[in-house]
Amino acid sequence: MKIITTPQLDFHNVLIRPKRTTISSRSQVDLERDMTFPHSTMTWKGTPIIAANMDTTGTFEVYDVLSKHKMITCFNKFYNLKSFQNRLKKKSLDPDYFMISTGIDESQISNLHDIVELTAAKWICIDVANGYMEQVVNYCQKVRQSFPDKIIVAGNVATREMVEELIINGKVDVVKVGIGPGSACLTRLKTGVGVPQLSAIIECADAAHGLGAHIIADGGCTCPGDVAKAFGAGADFVMLGGMFAGHDEGKGKIVKSNGSKYIEFYGSSSTIANKKHYGGLSDYRSSEGRTVRVKYRGKIEDTILNIFGGIRSSCTYVGAPSLKQLSKCTTFVKVTNQYNRTFVD
Repeated sequence: MKIITTPQLDFHNVLIRPKRTTISSRSQVDLERDMTFPHSTMTWKGTPIIAANMDTTGTFEVYDVLSKHKMITCFNKFYNLKSFQNRLKKKSLDPDYFMISTGIDESQISNLHDIVELTAAKWICIDVANGYMEQVVNYCQKVRQSFPDKIIVAGNVATREMVEELIINGKVDVVKVGIGPGSACLTRLKTGVGVPQLSAIIECADAAHGLGAHIIADGGCTCPGDVAKAFGAGADFVMLGGMFAGHDEGKGKIVKSNGSKYIEFYGSSSTIANKKHYGGLSDYRSSEGRTVRVKYRGKIEDTILNIFGGIRSSCTYVGAPSLKQLSKCTTFVKVTNQYNRTFVD
């Protein structure tokens, strides 16, 4: 048995320490980044925030709004070839601002080929709950052989050694980091497995950047301040599920309760997701996701602008003229309380 005694921290355990700054306005902060990749020959420029590939966030309607802000939507796995054909009859898709999601079922690789060819996709996201399986690395290798020029994302993991394995042997460009931090995830309760997300980001970013690759911080953000902390900790991209849930563009069912409106939001490994997409939960598995009701939030545009405003403000507090420089300017202070909750309901 081994026990790591070094403190492992989550977003709520820290605050960003303010520093002297010459920036006089949030409008001076540049949120766009230019990216190159270790294996793909492609480049990318945009705002590195991604809508998660869940049913109610990884939709065409969410893409239509996020792409205007040069943000990425990771389409849910359940959009098939016909879904994309129908979409392209009505509207085009900009390859810079969407990802095609896939699992590691090799019988589906021909379907992936068809979708990538049809959409001219630039990004492929190989998405599994447990990125530590040897099968994931092997599948990543095959996808790289099939798509040598594409930007390949894979995960999820939460430690240095697996980040390095996916980049070096899996030939992945971007590693998705987060085991169990999501608001609709029950992995930590069901399995006892995980790493506090802030510490996971710091460790995994250090590993990826040493190899010229990048990470996506996936899960655990509850507010714009958490998004800023993720970038400050070294994340190159931040993926949001719960923060982008509850909007009109997610196409979720609106439920009324006690005079308030809610939209159902559920994890990809939840019982409802398994029933909807796989005909039910296999008897050798337990549900590692849950269903929650998120307060109805209206248009996603307002949430996007709120997140942007928070990140820009974070940059001005530490003297970072651009999002790229935020991690270089960030010092975290460990805290026992983030804010005064006296009048919070």
